Amino acid sequence: MQPNYDVDDTTRHASPESRCRSSAGHASEGFSGRASKRIRFRQRSALAMLVAAGMINYIDRAALSIGSPLIRDEFGLSIADMGLLLSVFLWAYSFTQLPVGGLVDRFGPRKMLGLGLFVWSVAQAVSALTTGFMSFAATRAVLGIGESPQFSSCIRVVRDWYNVRERGLPTGLFAGSSALGTAIAGPILTFLMLQFGWRWMFAIMGLLGIFLAIVWYIFYRDVDTAALTEDEVEYLSAGESREPPHKPSLAEWLRLMRLSTTWGVVLGFVGTTYLSWLYTAWLPSYLSIDRHLSLPKTGILVAIPFLCSMGGTVSGGLFTQWLILRKISPLMSVKVTAAGGTLGMSIFTIFAAEVSSTPVAITCLSIAMFLGGISLTNAWTMIGVVAPRAYVGSLAGMKNFVGYLGGAMAPTVTGFIVQSTGSFEPALITAAVIGVSSAFIYFFGVRRTIDASEITGVSSPSGK
Repeated sequence: MQPNYDVDDTTRHASPESRCRSSAGHASEGFSGRASKRIRFRQRSALAMLVAAGMINYIDRAALSIGSPLIRDEFGLSIADMGLLLSVFLWAYSFTQLPVGGLVDRFGPRKMLGLGLFVWSVAQAVSALTTGFMSFAATRAVLGIGESPQFSSCIRVVRDWYNVRERGLPTGLFAGSSALGTAIAGPILTFLMLQFGWRWMFAIMGLLGIFLAIVWYIFYRDVDTAALTEDEVEYLSAGESREPPHKPSLAEWLRLMRLSTTWGVVLGFVGTTYLSWLYTAWLPSYLSIDRHLSLPKTGILVAIPFLCSMGGTVSGGLFTQWLILRKISPLMSVKVTAAGGTLGMSIFTIFAAEVSSTPVAITCLSIAMFLGGISLTNAWTMIGVVAPRAYVGSLAGMKNFVGYLGGAMAPTVTGFIVQSTGSFEPALITAAVIGVSSAFIYFFGVRRTIDASEITGVSSPSGK
């Protein structure tokens, strides 16, 4: 059957019954199907918008860190105060993950990411009007709430629009957008701040995000509202059981939370987020305080580790796809790569803390961020591998909730350690220990994929 490219995109796709047919003849090792031109267009346009949203997301997160010296002076904030202010976003972000993952599964990425992008961009713009700690904390909290659907929506888009063997690279690209956004945040935000002041820096980024929110909602379509042909459905589901459209219930959501694989996925992410947010929140200050670099030089050099992180996210996706093509199971491919990346990131963080040479320290930080990018991509790819389609957003939300509790601790703990010791070295060592623990949790805690029958309580046709 040839794909019908003229079908109205807003009509329903192939029937749930066709979705439920046995996939015994579509094992991944025998898969040779190709995406139609329409599917490829949907994949590329969605991925381009996801990458743009990811870049804006992380530029907005980094704005407070980049503007920290001027904001501290204007509001009279201490290092510990700034650590608390940096953590407000993360606390709001992490606690919103629990409900938002389920909401993405129920309402789809088009509505949830569009709304979230609009809300966080308004909060970013309003940050330009803040007058002190409390008002800034309020806008950072709304920023965290608005950004919460981002990664759950992204992983659901990739899970819906790509075959299981092709998800590594797009996951690496949208995960890499976070590193690229953080990398270019340094020079871009420093330029805006020095040219127009820190308030206009926030306002300009907020307006840019509002524009992208409108573009996303107009042009993106959820897969369940696309009129897919049977050939297109076959391509998307090859290698996996076909599932009918399903909106998870609260009882199913709670059953998902009780599974050991779920806890291996979410606890393993703690170390990755703790280390990543230590760098995101404090790397400019680390280079300024411990390495005695000027503000303009810090704005340039801070980009190097985050560019390396982006290289790691893309490399991690390609490496995982390479392993799968060589008959390594998708589960083993993602979990070993995620664990190895986190372990390597921890080791090179220790090296960075101990060396006396600033160039060598930046090199170690760059290698650490590269390996962290590898871990990040596979931490997200893991969701689509272990979770049934209907629960991808829910598991992503749980993972982000628990993981970002660790991330939320990083700015605060680091701020208090630096204020009490006068050095970032103990803070870096602490982060590395947490990372090593998470690497072991990934490897030993994620042992199998989750069958839908474990969540629904209804046996699958295969009897699993």
